[in-house]
Amino acid sequence: MRDIGIMRRVDQLGRFVLPKELRRKFQIECNDFLQIYTEGDRIIIQKAQNNCALCGRAEDLVDFNDKKLCSSCVGLIKEYL
Repeated sequence: MRDIGIMRRVDQLGRFVLPKELRRKFQIECNDFLQIYTEGDRIIIQKAQNNCALCGRAEDLVDFNDKKLCSSCVGLIKEYL
């Protein structure tokens, strides 16, 4: 992981500002959802995926290993196995 040298202070409510450079780089817009989780001693923040990781469909999604899959793709995977 590369350190980009930006530091932010956390306010009394636990909030901080995500720098504009990062919002642009990762195409994070107002009202987008972010996933927050930990790996060891790190806090990971990433833009939430709102469509199927395989076909891009936005309806009928289920979670699978931190990815979203639609029911059609899940059915195809089950047939393949």
